[in-house]
Amino acid sequence: MKTLATALFALAAMICAGPGALRAQTAAPDPDANKPAVLVADSVEVTRDRVLQARGNVEIFQGNRRLTAQAITYDQKTDTVTFEGPLTLRDGSGVVIQATEAELDTDLRNGVLRSARMVLDQQLQLAAVQINRVNGRYSQLYKTAVTACKICEDGQSPLWQIRAKRVIHDQEEQQLYFDEAQFLVRDVPIFYLPRLRLPDPTLDRATGFLIPSIKTTSQLSTGIKVPYFIALGDHRDLTLTPYLSSETRTIEFRYRQAFVRGDIEFEGAISDDTLEDGRRYYLFGGGAFDLGRDFVLSFDIEAVSDDSYLSDYFYSDEDRLDSEIAISRTRRDEYIRTAVIGYNSLRAGENNNTLPTIVGEIIYERRLFPTRIGGEVRLGFTAHSHYRRSDDSTDGAGRDVTRLNGELEWLKTYTFASGLQADATIGLAFDVFDTQQDDTYAGREADAFPQASVALRYPMTRQGADGSTQFLEPILQVGWVGNNQADVANDESMRVEFDEGNLLSLSRFPEADRREHGGQIALGLNWARYDPDGWESYVTFGQIYREDSVEDFNISSGLQGTVSDLLVATHIRSQAGLAFTGRAVFDEDFEFSKAELRSDWENDRLTLGGSYFWYAYDPALDIDEAVSEFNIEGDYRFSRHWSLSGNWRYDARDDRTAEAGLGIGYDNECVSVDLTVERRFASSTTVEPSTNFGFTIALRGFSAQTGTESYTRSCS
Repeated sequence: MKTLATALFALAAMICAGPGALRAQTAAPDPDANKPAVLVADSVEVTRDRVLQARGNVEIFQGNRRLTAQAITYDQKTDTVTFEGPLTLRDGSGVVIQATEAELDTDLRNGVLRSARMVLDQQLQLAAVQINRVNGRYSQLYKTAVTACKICEDGQSPLWQIRAKRVIHDQEEQQLYFDEAQFLVRDVPIFYLPRLRLPDPTLDRATGFLIPSIKTTSQLSTGIKVPYFIALGDHRDLTLTPYLSSETRTIEFRYRQAFVRGDIEFEGAISDDTLEDGRRYYLFGGGAFDLGRDFVLSFDIEAVSDDSYLSDYFYSDEDRLDSEIAISRTRRDEYIRTAVIGYNSLRAGENNNTLPTIVGEIIYERRLFPTRIGGEVRLGFTAHSHYRRSDDSTDGAGRDVTRLNGELEWLKTYTFASGLQADATIGLAFDVFDTQQDDTYAGREADAFPQASVALRYPMTRQGADGSTQFLEPILQVGWVGNNQADVANDESMRVEFDEGNLLSLSRFPEADRREHGGQIALGLNWARYDPDGWESYVTFGQIYREDSVEDFNISSGLQGTVSDLLVATHIRSQAGLAFTGRAVFDEDFEFSKAELRSDWENDRLTLGGSYFWYAYDPALDIDEAVSEFNIEGDYRFSRHWSLSGNWRYDARDDRTAEAGLGIGYDNECVSVDLTVERRFASSTTVEPSTNFGFTIALRGFSAQTGTESYTRSCS
């Protein structure tokens, strides 16, 4: 009797091991394997021929596993277990088996389950007349229907299903093998396959076909893309996507690999089409590696065969490509970077022979905190060189420049009892330029520039009766930079932005080939309000007054002359998800040099964003007349399953739409459908107007993740 009782609880442990015990021996250790098993039933008895029987609401627990049945019978002579259903076995890892009756050996590695259903990862349902367990690894399902759709008791067929004479589930390889498979939409057969292999939902990476899509463009006609994913191991994979239409034969690819200290990823395509003669291609890629001691090696590659390839195939909107290899280290008080960068312009009217397409740079920055004098010392050096392929020295067409720049600053903040805060800065900068292949600037220039500034701030706060907090901070900075502008070409500081980030800078040029000199005064005012209900807002005003006029600023910066335009920047965010950000630069007559606005609104159903920008006529930036443009993009979920997305870009200067797109999607627990259309109206010597249509269907359970509960259909 003691032997049979012990066997019963050992049996409970084996039963609770369930599908988890049947997994590959290479799987991770089972956290529930050593936990005690508990059997609960209305009655437990032993017959004369030594058969154990547990009857009535039988439940067996072990960790997260659970088995329920009406009755369990264990025959010690035959070493078999018989279950009377309904039987439900949950292994705690996403596999659920249900059956009306079952007969298995005691280790559950072999046996038969009748009128059974298997559910994988709460996504895929496999209903079969019979399931045979073989060697603890395979489940053979006969006369099987497979679907990820919710099945209601109204007798209506699921949206899609796969029916097969036999399905084999390999739990070790996490694969499903179908014999004589039919794919049905509702009850209508769509296609038949004598053999079919698909990964089960518990497998993250498996070699095989991915979601196909249909793509139509006005230039490439209608084609189909069929991605094929190749798992090359645990740490690398390759995806090949043939794209075929009457106008193109294209193979797209993506390669990824993870290493112990880094990773790489490349994507690209090779095409033979009717739009251009010869092979066309593009290659984008990059990676990063940890070199130790906080140093990081990073690189990226952007290459294309011709100027219009990316646009023709809707691969990318980029029209200036850069490739780089760099080594850098970023610490709390130190920054080091060395890099070589290659540029390639795809823009009409830009000649890569006369642009600085190869750039090398070394940057070193350091912060020190001396104890004797207090404050902070900042030390920075930059070595930079850029190269043009042209040998023409006329008007800088082949100008090559090498420069060395350094700066030493001491900063200290003083806070007085009245609340006034003073930020003092004193420093010295130097520049050395060597210019080659330029009739105007050829030769070497070297200069040093002493500089100093004092910024006064008076921050004030006020608590409102409604619990809100207001913050007001007037700012006055007086600064000076000695010496005069070096006689060098302006290669790197042609585009200047005036914003709240550089209001208190002594030079607002982005690089050292141009500097502001002489005395200057910066006035600023910051105001902010924070509401306990979630509202927040701030506004910044700023203006610059100079001793000497600076004409090297571009017009749209608003910084030309002795008095700059007025800078206004604002940000507002509401508790309802509405955010507004704006920045504008304008003079006393309210003539704008530049204006930028951005607004976003997000809630449970809607994500909407829009922007507007306006730039004044600026010959330094090749803007021959004012630029004005609107952009709107958004997504709206207008029902449980349906969503709408769109984008629109409007050129207000030319009074025409530049780009527009529309997409509609349907999602539920078993299928995801997306239909998109995109139109580019822009035209140049390299880019033609084009329209792109896309259509994708993804079957959840195999090719897409399960939707949220809000997507799941309900049974009436």
